[in-house]
Amino acid sequence: MAWFAPNHPAKLNLPLAEQRRVWLGKFLWAFASVFVAYMAMYLIRNHFKAAQPLLKEQLGYTTTQLGQIGFAFSITYGIGKTLFGYVVDGLDSKRIVSVLLFLSALCVTAMGLLMIHGDRYLGAIMVMWGLSGCFQSVGGPLSYSTVTKWTPRSKRGRWLGCWNASHNVGGAIAGGFALWGATVFFSGSVVAMILFPCAVVGLLAGWTYFTGRDSPESHGLHRSEEIWEEPENSHSVASENLSKWYIFRQYVLKNPYIWLLCCANVFVYIIRIGIDNWAPLYTREVLHFSQQQAVQTIFWFEGGALFGSIGFGIISDWLGGRRCLVAALCMIAIFFAIQGYQHGTQPVVVYTSLFFLGALVFGPQLLVGVSLTGFAPKQATAVTNGLSGTFGYLLGDGMAKVGLARIADTKQAGLVVFGHVFSGWPDTFAVFYGALVVGTILFFVIAIGEERQLRTRRV
Repeated sequence: MAWFAPNHPAKLNLPLAEQRRVWLGKFLWAFASVFVAYMAMYLIRNHFKAAQPLLKEQLGYTTTQLGQIGFAFSITYGIGKTLFGYVVDGLDSKRIVSVLLFLSALCVTAMGLLMIHGDRYLGAIMVMWGLSGCFQSVGGPLSYSTVTKWTPRSKRGRWLGCWNASHNVGGAIAGGFALWGATVFFSGSVVAMILFPCAVVGLLAGWTYFTGRDSPESHGLHRSEEIWEEPENSHSVASENLSKWYIFRQYVLKNPYIWLLCCANVFVYIIRIGIDNWAPLYTREVLHFSQQQAVQTIFWFEGGALFGSIGFGIISDWLGGRRCLVAALCMIAIFFAIQGYQHGTQPVVVYTSLFFLGALVFGPQLLVGVSLTGFAPKQATAVTNGLSGTFGYLLGDGMAKVGLARIADTKQAGLVVFGHVFSGWPDTFAVFYGALVVGTILFFVIAIGEERQLRTRRV
């Protein structure tokens, strides 16, 4: 851990006007580093779901097996978000994320080599995919931490929104990029779809490691709030000299709004992963799209998410930091977008619906994380964001991958919930609608607490 200790040289004692002048240039290098690193994580994550139809056709995997492999990632990813988030808080988050990116690429490479033998080594494949999830688990929280250190509260929504678009970019191009590399260089082999992006990501990990620094203080500048003459979060000031465990216990575990945000995140994840993960297979099996058309569903969903991540972050800044109110309105609008995805039969209708779904789903996805930074001290950004991710991945992502896989797989008996059997693709949409109702209620409740906090700061 000493290797990743933050390096804060003596203050340069520049006038604040001069610090504001140099702030943007130095911040953009750090921002580019975490943006590219997290984008690259999705290049070696989303390519797996794009390869799912070919894994069934070329190597004989079943839908249930694919769901099991995906859930191995979800378990380690979800647990790692809180566990590793606690460990890395207070360290050089920008450097750590680059090292973890490289280790993840090594694990996915090993998984691809095991897949050459079909499902014979299914257990080992799950272990490698799970290890990759472990290494990627704190990629988001670490990036949030870096951007939060660099930005004052008044600018945080837009910059975190812009960063959040990194995994939309990576997710949007992951399937097409992997398929292009496999087709051009390896005659369309599905194993090459898994391996090809890993080589590129390994190079990107090296670039991000040496690009930018973790905070203004690492350049000898003041904290971002001081540079922009903005009052510091009262939680951050009160906890400045407290132990990591006390901060976690007092300001995270005992904060009811953080727990409510964690629960709301579960229902956002059910919708996000349930649509994003299974869209290629749903359109292939139910709508009889071609392989190329099925892969394009990822592009349109992530393309919409790109606009949603940036747009709703800016909107929440314009509305004075009312993150959860905007998230609740997004959840209401999702209901209408799902209608087009569920009942559309032509590619143009499905793609359009997925574009709007991506934009609307990633509004709440982003705003959960931004809202958390307002309820918790800056010293606990990674672990707080990680805790919500643990809920999202263990419960929401797990339900979306394993639960929906069992519901959609016609060779299985379905999923029994309170005596009712959910079976077939139509019932997956019933799960989406239920998640929308509960998630919307939770966001409105949190929005009340957020409003009280905003009014307290103005007094």
